[in-house]
Amino acid sequence: MVSEKVVVKNPTGLHLRPAGVLCKEAMKFVSSITFRFGNITANAKSVLSVLGACIKTGDELEFFCDGPDEEEALKAIVDIVKSGLGE
Repeated sequence: MVSEKVVVKNPTGLHLRPAGVLCKEAMKFVSSITFRFGNITANAKSVLSVLGACIKTGDELEFFCDGPDEEEALKAIVDIVKSGLGE
């Protein structure tokens, strides 16, 4: 299992469009991908789970990837969050 923290930079947080971008990227990988925000743990492959975490700009998320492609998955997820999730 690998993990890394990243801060959400897009001004509107993780509303439906960026949540969809995150999930679409996560679903490219076999590894399980979750993130923790405060006391909430969410499945990065589920739009409802991501939206339910109520992530706003400036919030710090810690992503956890576990599986055969965990290193590649973590890098891709962190990179896409840092890039603003398409916004």
